[in-house]
Amino acid sequence: MGLFSRRSVTATPLDGVDAVLADLDGVVYAGAGALPHAVDNLLRAADGRALGYITNNASRTDASVAQHLSDLGLATRAQDVVTSPQAAMRLLSTLIAPGSVVMVVGGEGLIVEVEKAGFTVTRSADDAPAAVVQGFSPDVGWTHLAEAAFALKVPEEDGGIPWIATNTDWTIPQSRGVAPGNGTLVSAVHTAIGRLATVAGKPETPIFEEAVARFGAQHPIFLGDRLDTDILGANRADIASALVLTGIDRPKHVLAAPAGSQPDFILADLRQLHEPYPEVQVSGDVTTVRGASVRVDGADIHILSEGAEQIDLLRAGAAAIWATGRAIFGFRVPERLYADPFHRP
Repeated sequence: MGLFSRRSVTATPLDGVDAVLADLDGVVYAGAGALPHAVDNLLRAADGRALGYITNNASRTDASVAQHLSDLGLATRAQDVVTSPQAAMRLLSTLIAPGSVVMVVGGEGLIVEVEKAGFTVTRSADDAPAAVVQGFSPDVGWTHLAEAAFALKVPEEDGGIPWIATNTDWTIPQSRGVAPGNGTLVSAVHTAIGRLATVAGKPETPIFEEAVARFGAQHPIFLGDRLDTDILGANRADIASALVLTGIDRPKHVLAAPAGSQPDFILADLRQLHEPYPEVQVSGDVTTVRGASVRVDGADIHILSEGAEQIDLLRAGAAAIWATGRAIFGFRVPERLYADPFHRP
């Protein structure tokens, strides 16, 4: 994957797309409220295309997520929402016997999927669970993490039970700001027992493959706000990707993105789904996007022209840095290149 690899200068990111797949936290909403420009532009994107959602957040059921989206003005059915607990159950069914007892560290969204898959839920290590499944819930506390540690004290290679994490997102956008995500809770158990969880959601591919199959997509695009889960996962699944700067990752993260986590499109917000996406022009060591130009000179990045919009300067800087194949810490980058006037939760 790479910037502008699929489109011409006059095309929008949606040209040729038959399914729009969107992350939720940081793309559609932050907390209960919709992000600016998200609802109207997703509705517009859905004209003639499938619209579905892929979420690593395991705290709610697909039905409750669908109701939340519908309340925001996006008419959504439960089957339009692909969740990391669903991906976890597909994985778990290959590891333990049907009807087994499964210890759940998480909320309703995870419990419902475990029960739908035919397993019996427990919260206690004393019930000899066949596996531990861990997902985000704001109600997870020390007692839950301790029970997981007790159940997982024997390493899997020594006969211990499987441990599946729905996701390992370090953070989650909320209306008041950025809060710790499931990755921090999984890390707490890992620190206690020295084991690593198997991850079912993004950036692993099964959750994307399920979404593509569910919507019958031939040419989907995935909209995300995180490079390390959303964009990396879409790239692994060979799905076109767009990073929208309304959530977790900021311009400085974009400039530093490693090869596997570089999006096809960088958007200030979802209005730009419908705007012609500018072409990158390279002349010698100068990279230009519309009126914004940068030059790579050894370890220095020089801004030759800022252009009319900060997003174009970021696009030019990212394209120039990514094309070198070098890590960001090998450059001296002017602060203006990663200025951040974009909306964030």
